[in-house]
Order: sequence, then structure tokens, then C-alpha cells
Amino acid sequence: MLLELNQIIRSGGSLPFAFTLDLSELEFYGSRPYAEPIRVEGEVANHAGMLVMSGRADTTLHVSCSRCGKPLLVELNLPFEHLLAEHLEDEENDEILLLDGTVLDAGDAVTDDLVYGLESSYLCKEDCKGRCFRCGKDLNEGPCACVPELDPRMAKLSEWLKQHEE
Repeated sequence: MLLELNQIIRSGGSLPFAFTLDLSELEFYGSRPYAEPIRVEGEVANHAGMLVMSGRADTTLHVSCSRCGKPLLVELNLPFEHLLAEHLEDEENDEILLLDGTVLDAGDAVTDDLVYGLESSYLCKEDCKGRCFRCGKDLNEGPCACVPELDPRMAKLSEWLKQHEE
């Protein structure tokens, strides 16, 4: 969404905005977490000559548990705040968003926040046990029938214990 900021740059005040963002085609490692529309609302305000865009983005993420792979729906309420400028004195300052003249593409700015705000892993529950790496059984539903492999360094100890159990 393009916001024309000429009025608040020259006269001060604020410009509220609200829009829906569609990132359903955005893919992360084979999944599309932003399958639902993202509701964005906020404002751009002129505070003594300094432009500040602030607001929040709300959606439901479609992700999978990083341990067991179960699909999850996670509510995302992401607040954001950015300083805006018509030109930069320090070209390497990536904390300030550069305006294209007096126009701001709020959709691009919020998209960046949503991409960086996505966590690297999600869990269905804090103590998720995951899946057996041999047979793939969900260990949250109970133990699997796989026989645990013995560490070769412990083979002699295991033999000794078996002999002395009898």
C-alpha cells in the first residue's frame, strides 16, 4: 500500500492507515506460513520533523512443529515501528526507511518485518518428544518398538552387566 506523506511532512500531524496484505505465495523451506490474509493497521506521524511509522500486523500462521511435524496454527501479533526519511546522510543506516520522494510503500516495510519476525522453529507443546529417528513414530503418543542401539564404547560394560545379572 502506497502512502502519500506530503501533507504530514509539510504540515505535521498524522496519517492513519489500514490494509490487508496477501503473502500466501511467500514460501519458507517448503511451507507457506502466511496462508491467511494479514491485517495491518497503524499510522505515520510527524513528531517535530521526524516521521515515525508505527502499528501492528495480525494474522494466523500455518506452521509445523519442529520436533514432531504436526501442523500448527499460531496467532501472530507483530508490532512495528520505523523511522522514515526523505534522504539519508549515512547510506549504511538500515534502521531508517527511505521514502521514494514523499511516498512510502507500507506493504514492503511490513513484509520485511513479517519475514524477519518469523521464528526459526515452533513447538506444538513445550515438552514435545518429537519422532523416533528410526521408525518415525510420534513419541508423544507413546514409545516406539525400536531397540535402542548400543554405543560401541559401552559394549564390554553391557556384556559384563548381563553376566552379573544372572
